[in-house]
Amino acid sequence: MTPAASTPVRVGVFGLLGSGNLGNDGSLQAVLGYLRADHPDAVVDALCGGPEAVTARFGIPATRLHWNRAEYRTASRAGSIASKGLGKFVDIFRTAAWVRKHDVVIVPGMGVLEATLPLRPWGFPYSLFLLCASGRLTRTRVALVSVGAAEIRNRPTRALVRWSGRLAAYRSYRDAQSRDAMRAMGVDTTRDEVYPDLAFSLPAPRTSTPSGPPGTVCVGVMDFHGGNDDRARADEIYARYLDGTIRFVRTLVEEGRPVRLLTGDTCDATVVAAILDAVDSPLVTAAEPASLDDLMNEMAAADTVVAVRYHNLICALKTGTPVLALSYAAKSDALMERMGLGAYCHPAREVDADRLLEQFRALEKRLPELRQTLAERNQAAARQLADQFSSLTAAVFPATGHTHAHARQESP
Repeated sequence: MTPAASTPVRVGVFGLLGSGNLGNDGSLQAVLGYLRADHPDAVVDALCGGPEAVTARFGIPATRLHWNRAEYRTASRAGSIASKGLGKFVDIFRTAAWVRKHDVVIVPGMGVLEATLPLRPWGFPYSLFLLCASGRLTRTRVALVSVGAAEIRNRPTRALVRWSGRLAAYRSYRDAQSRDAMRAMGVDTTRDEVYPDLAFSLPAPRTSTPSGPPGTVCVGVMDFHGGNDDRARADEIYARYLDGTIRFVRTLVEEGRPVRLLTGDTCDATVVAAILDAVDSPLVTAAEPASLDDLMNEMAAADTVVAVRYHNLICALKTGTPVLALSYAAKSDALMERMGLGAYCHPAREVDADRLLEQFRALEKRLPELRQTLAERNQAAARQLADQFSSLTAAVFPATGHTHAHARQESP
């Protein structure tokens, strides 16, 4: 299916994009930057969760991921259950028809091979499987680029993720733990590489070293109820996380520190509202970021950051602002270790405000040293991602990598 030399390469991007998650959209932004720089003649469109938002922001045509418009609503009545079932069947043909129009489909970053947050097998894991299976059937190269993975216990979800990985033409991971998880789930990862998260290729705002008295602390929040294995105690986890965060913010305010609350997904607004209600002070304000660029601008102006969401951590690290991670998954710990801040992780499921404050004060004592460390690690990440994009071009783009790309596909 290699096009003639004069025919533009047709590239699709796929995922829960445009659905309110800033990290996912940041990964898309990074891949579009790569395509515009290295493949300026490529014709690009998306199959995604929020097509209107993707088209409005990024200027590319986009198609709705699911035939059933109520896909993300809980189905309780017979009619809605039947509609969901029909949608799963229709999506087989919709996905295949979309995939076959392309030479390459890229899944840009995101934790598409993990279930560290609540996830049903017939949701996104099923959609990803349809994508990768369609790619194999139509000989369209599907690339999973700097994606996150985690070993999954739920058997249906595990099977769908395993087969998605096996059927993809190209795989790379954002940390070694992700590659190890896919190997443990039965995927041959011998030729798969590890690179930094795609968001590290985004431009960062210019920052200046803070001087004078202690300044603003950015606190990135999350509507956090644990993961798939925590459903039985989801309410308890949320209550403990929220209580610990409120106590932490209240203590900072009592010390005269300005606190800026940040979100990473539209669903996080309820947590912001709860904190503002509990800590009634003009020192606590909330931002409404619409992109990772907005998040980075907020964090670049802060002295320090405390955050939960993975891409909130990345934004802080990318701007060189020391950050303390409220970690809910191994990916956060791996990211912090990679960037030289491995000592500054705190469990999101067991937030202890006193211990959190102790770690925060230890972090602030080392700000100049940590900023220098982050500057060096960011330079290394940028070089590694440049190598990643060169590797991706060689592996899956028709002009340079058609034969190589199909040679590396595994037999199912």
